[in-house]
Amino acid sequence: MIDRSDSLSAAEIAHLRHRYPRAFGHAPKDRAITLLAWTVFGLVVVACLWRLGFFAFDTIANGFAKLGDVLGFMLPPAHNGWLWEFTYGILETLGMAFLGTLLAFLAAIPLGFLGARNVIPQFLFHFGLRRIFDGLRGIDQLIWALIFVGVVGLGPFAGILAIAVSDTGTLAKLFAEAIENANRRPVDGVKAAGAGQLQEMRFGILPQVLPVMLSQALYYFESNTRSATILGVVGAGGIGLQLSDRIRANNWDEACFIIVMILITVSIIDTLSKEVRLRLIEDRAVRV
Repeated sequence: MIDRSDSLSAAEIAHLRHRYPRAFGHAPKDRAITLLAWTVFGLVVVACLWRLGFFAFDTIANGFAKLGDVLGFMLPPAHNGWLWEFTYGILETLGMAFLGTLLAFLAAIPLGFLGARNVIPQFLFHFGLRRIFDGLRGIDQLIWALIFVGVVGLGPFAGILAIAVSDTGTLAKLFAEAIENANRRPVDGVKAAGAGQLQEMRFGILPQVLPVMLSQALYYFESNTRSATILGVVGAGGIGLQLSDRIRANNWDEACFIIVMILITVSIIDTLSKEVRLRLIEDRAVRV
C-alpha cells in the first residue's frame, strides 16, 4: 500500500479530522479531562463506601453470620394454621394494588391530556400542571401511606390512596408524553371532518395512545403488587402487616412462608401482565 498522507493538504487533513474524529484519536486535553473525571468519580465512590461502613469487614462478617442464623430459623417454612389469614392478606394486597392502579389510571387520562403541549399550549398552565405531577410522584408511596394512615386510619384504604396518589403523578406524566408524540395526521383528518377539540382528542389521539396507556398501567399494577406488600408494614393492610408481625415476634418460619407466598403471587402477576402487555403492543403494531 502506498502512503499518500504527504499528498494531503492541511485543509484536507483538518476536514477529515472534523468528519472522522475517532480515527485521529482524542486530543491530549480531552484525554486529561476524561482521566480527571474518572478519577474524581472513583474517589467519590470510595469515599461514599467508606462513609457507609462498606470497609468495616468485621461488621459485615458478623452480619453474614447472623443472616445465616436467621435463614436457619426460616427453614423449613410453615404456616402453623395461619394459611387462611395469609391467603386473605395476599388477596387484600392484590386488591390494594388493583384499585390503587385503577384509580390512578382513570385520573391520569384527563390529566395527561391537560398536561400535553399539543392539547393545551399555554406555557404557564402546562408548567404548573407538570410541577404538580412532579410533586405527586416525587413523594414515595411509603410516605403517602404514612400520611393516609394518619388521615383515614389503619387498613387497606390508606394503601389504596397512597398507590393512587403516587401513581397518578407518574402515569399522568407518561400519558402526556405519549399524547405529545401522537401522529398529527389522524387528528387533522378528524378536524377536516368538522369535529371539535373534544372529538379530535377522542377520535384522533385517544385510539393511538390508549394501547400505550393500558400497557403502562399494567406495568404499574405489576409493580404495585410488590409495593403494596411494603405498605402493610406501616399499617396500610395487606400481607405486609402479617409479615411485619411475624418478624417482630421472631416467627421466622411463618415469615418465610409469607415471603414464599409473596414471591409466587408476584411471579404469577408478572407473567400475566407481561402477556397482556405484549398482546396490546402486538395489536397496536398490527393496526399501525
